[in-house]
Amino acid sequence: MSLYRWLLTVLSLVMAVSPCATGLTGAGEARAQVELSAPADKPEPVIEPAIDPAATGREDIAISERLRGIFREIDGLETVAVAVDAGVVRLSGSVADNASADRAEAIARRVSGVVTVETQFERDLSVGSNVEPVVDKLGASFQNLLSALPLLGIAFAVAITVGLFGHFVASRMGFWERVTPNIFLAELIAGFVRVMFIFIGIFIGLDILNATALIGAVLGGAGVIGLAVGFALRDTVDNYMSSIMLSIRQPFRANDHVLIGEQEGRVVRLTSRATILMTLDGNHLRIPNATVFKAEILNYSRNPQRRFSFELGVDAEDDPAAAIEVGLQAINGQDFVLNDPEATAEIREVGDSNILITFHGWIDQRKSDFNKARGAAIRITKNALEKSGFALPEPIYRLRFDDGPPQLLANLSQDRTGDKPSEKSRNAENKEALDVSPEDHVEKLVDSERSGDGSSDLLDDQQPVE
Repeated sequence: MSLYRWLLTVLSLVMAVSPCATGLTGAGEARAQVELSAPADKPEPVIEPAIDPAATGREDIAISERLRGIFREIDGLETVAVAVDAGVVRLSGSVADNASADRAEAIARRVSGVVTVETQFERDLSVGSNVEPVVDKLGASFQNLLSALPLLGIAFAVAITVGLFGHFVASRMGFWERVTPNIFLAELIAGFVRVMFIFIGIFIGLDILNATALIGAVLGGAGVIGLAVGFALRDTVDNYMSSIMLSIRQPFRANDHVLIGEQEGRVVRLTSRATILMTLDGNHLRIPNATVFKAEILNYSRNPQRRFSFELGVDAEDDPAAAIEVGLQAINGQDFVLNDPEATAEIREVGDSNILITFHGWIDQRKSDFNKARGAAIRITKNALEKSGFALPEPIYRLRFDDGPPQLLANLSQDRTGDKPSEKSRNAENKEALDVSPEDHVEKLVDSERSGDGSSDLLDDQQPVE
């Protein structure tokens, strides 16, 4: 009888399990069919954490106690009230700031079993809760500063020592003047060395304080500021760099007669900012070195020999070759005109009533003044041409008189004094000796100023001229 009942029990269990297995198999096949039929590029859905349907009040109590225990250990969150119902956490109470509220909410979300978090915080405006933390932080910072004072003292002492050593090295101007072309570069290099040692001292001091990361921020800020300052002061920087190049290249000497762009004068000195000229009128002229460096420089003093030129016209009916021969004989007969190279002349232009002839002659500027010599050559040549019978044409104008030609002839006969040269002209022709001595007044002014003024000068007679 017991065996019979045991067989019935087994049979019942088999029949009960079979439909379930069949249903599960069908569900599995259906799921597979759905997955196969789904498009391959469809993104998988985000699966949210499942909410436990079997949650009990005991779990809510555990979550509440857990959060209260955590908040009691965190400054500023001790007074947070916690209420949990069905996994929903409600936080309330007063907090000092929004950061504390966000922190409490983040902690609550991390506790297992929490479905969602709702906050109902109020801002705590009491003096104690808001001022005391700041006072505590300042006190802690002051204590840390007192503890770090010995280390700060060592770092400061090392930085000062390195900086003083750099100042000592940079102050050896005799050495820098020997290794550089001029005193301007010597001062520049000495200043660079001084600054470099200061930065090295600061870096070592920060390394002792373990604050070398600050150097990157400082250098980054300095780079941005330097770029802005460079754009703002690009003209000043350009002038400064031009001063360096001029001090190296030495384009002229002191007291040289130069033409810089459109400015003419004698060089007084070259400073770190400007080139100072003494104009031929005796006035001081300061030209920025950036302008001097970019301008065309004509130096009249480099070559003592200088050529003068002038034009004279003869009548269109005269022989220009004979006029050239007469003019060259007059020019070459003067002592201030050099024989080597010889004076030359050429026909420049043939006009309606005249022929223009250009004469050239060379002088030695050490013995003759250029303007005086040129003026004397023009006078001598003009007198020689007139004495040889060449007519120097004058402008021709057509005039109209209402009285008619007879009255005109009568007026001309009364006013005409003759073609004979006056006594003054004859005396001038006989007196051919002229003063062409060099004009050295401006040169003496420059020498006097340079000898009596102790201003720095970047011109160096020991360096080669470019």
